[in-house]
Amino acid sequence: MKFEIEIKLSLPAKLAKIRRALRDTGFRIHKRRVREINVLFDTPEKSLRSQGKLLRVRHAGDTQVLTYKGPSTPGRHKKREELEVEISTPHGLEDILHYIGFEPAFRYDKIRTEYAKPHSSGKIMLDETPIGNFLEIEGSAKWIDDTAKRLGFATTDYITASYGALYFTYCNEHGIEPKNMVFKTETNT
Repeated sequence: MKFEIEIKLSLPAKLAKIRRALRDTGFRIHKRRVREINVLFDTPEKSLRSQGKLLRVRHAGDTQVLTYKGPSTPGRHKKREELEVEISTPHGLEDILHYIGFEPAFRYDKIRTEYAKPHSSGKIMLDETPIGNFLEIEGSAKWIDDTAKRLGFATTDYITASYGALYFTYCNEHGIEPKNMVFKTETNT
């Protein structure tokens, strides 16, 4: 059983400073900037969501990944079980999910650049989303804390909410009817 431990950090619109800080602390681009389309699936009754679980299909360039995430444990870091399978023939996957009772429940898009250090146990993702920019730090709790501190962040800056939860908060704060978190060049349906 694999557990994912992570935090998010809110970033300003201009990303030059954080990119420089990543370089200055030894991080290098591990996976180049790519647009991700993430579709969460659930039953019509939202049974997964009500249990704090997630079933996601992620399209990133030529890669498609099916992910299951279990409920989060409370704490300073977001910790949850995570299982991922790369799909080599993705075209029928969403149909299969539909046939066994799952339907698209929420879509969120982001542009992600992944950073890593040689011989490091963690990784950093720089995410550009329709609701702002975020740094996602993933690794052991100690590695996350040390890395965030080296980048100039405090534990009070930590965000453990999902992108879906952040989107719904953003919509509420801005008086927007929540739909899907997609870039403005697309229909937000």
